[in-house]
Formats: sequence, structure tokens, C-alpha cells
Amino acid sequence: MTLKALVGRITKGDCLEIMQNIPDNSIHLAVTSPPYNVGKEYSDHNDRMDYDEYLKWLNNVWIETKRVLVHGGRFALNIAPTGIADFTPIHHDLANQLRALGLIFRTEILWYKQTIYKRTAWGSWRSPRNPHILPSWEYVLIFSKDSWTLDGSRDEIDIQGKEFQDISDGHWYIPPETRRGGHPAPFPEELIYRLIKFYTFKRNIVLDMFGGTGTVAVVADRTNRKFIHIDISEEYCQVAEDRLSRGDKGRPRRGKALSKITY
Repeated sequence: MTLKALVGRITKGDCLEIMQNIPDNSIHLAVTSPPYNVGKEYSDHNDRMDYDEYLKWLNNVWIETKRVLVHGGRFALNIAPTGIADFTPIHHDLANQLRALGLIFRTEILWYKQTIYKRTAWGSWRSPRNPHILPSWEYVLIFSKDSWTLDGSRDEIDIQGKEFQDISDGHWYIPPETRRGGHPAPFPEELIYRLIKFYTFKRNIVLDMFGGTGTVAVVADRTNRKFIHIDISEEYCQVAEDRLSRGDKGRPRRGKALSKITY
């Protein structure tokens, strides 16, 4: 399997196996949200690993991610602290992993999801004895490989001044996406749009190695970027393929003919 065979296609498979087919220094932006290991229902993934095993598995994915990024390429990692009574600040552990691999930590974006909870886990109700705060936010950690600067032509810049200014504010108010195609935690398209427009030039290649139902692929295609979508679930890959086929709200896709799921 070659890079050409992966670009613009929905690829079903294990991310570590598929990423080995991506050449060194070929991806401009990797953006993903890994399974959170909190027991969510994924048909083809164990979301209840031992925590150390989970971190080891992700570290192997990050090694491949760094390898495939171009000089100055960016990695946007969406992650949230998990648990309430047993709170796990996983974003700290993953940030430490990525820094240990030599990636440059650029910043973190606070994604405020405006979630309305049907709250039952208050801890001690109306008492300071043991109250719980339920997170209504997630983090997007931003890293780059070897350099703060990504080379590109001014002709390939497509972000306007006001849009650039708005996105550069690191506190993003974006409602969460509802369950899409059976996926328990799909990306909002607005979140991915901002990351792609802010961190890439037109015709750059964007990778999502935990591609789910295809939001990164859809938004990359819509904004004149190339994409590589990998996911282990045949069901999610089919949803992603269907979304690409429909285009943006009924409008036809730009560019070449529809992609095909690659196994």
C-alpha cells in the first residue's frame, strides 16, 4: 500500500499497521481524538485497557505520528480528563509522552462544549463536604515536529484576517456533536474546520488515524485539503464513505471521484 493509495480514501484497518505504509515526512497536519479508555462502545476496540497498557499503545501511535509528519508539521490531539470521583488527568500524561518523543508543545486550546448534563453525580449535594465538578470542556493539545514554522506558498493561504483573529483565541465555544452513525463521540465539524484552516495550507495532507465517522476527511475535502482516514471499524468507515458521497449539506464534493473504502 502506497501513499497514493491512502490519500483521499477511507481505509479500514489497525492504525499502527496502516501508518507503516505512510512515508516519512509526508503529513502536514495530524488531528485526532483517540478512544478514551472509559468503556465506550466500540465494536472493534477494547476501551477498557489497563491504564499503563493504554498509554503504551498510544505512545506507539505517537511514534508513528512523529515519523510521518513533515518538518514543521502539526499534531492536534483532542483529549479530555476522565472520571469524576476517580479523576484522571490523561491530557498531562499524553502531553508528557509527546514531549518525551521530541515534539514541540505549542499551546493548548480549551474547547468549551456547553454541555447540559442530566446531572446525578453531584457528590455531596449542597455541601462542601465532597462536591463534584463535572467537566464541560476538553483540550486540544497542539504540537509540531522539529520547527515552529511550516513551509508553504502564500498562494495556498485561504484564511481571512477576521477568521484568523477569531480562531487564534484559544477558548473555543463549540457545542458537541450528537452521536453519528453509532459513534459515541464524533468531532463537531466546526472544531476540525478551525484546526485545518489555522494550521494548514491548501492541498496539504491531513491525517486522522482514529478517523471514526469521517469528520476530518469531510472537512479536509471541503476545504481543498487532501486527507488520509484510518479506522478499525467497518461500520464507521461506511458512514464516513457515505458522508463523503453526500458532500457538504447536499452540495457535490470538490475534485476527483468518490473514494473507495480500502481494506
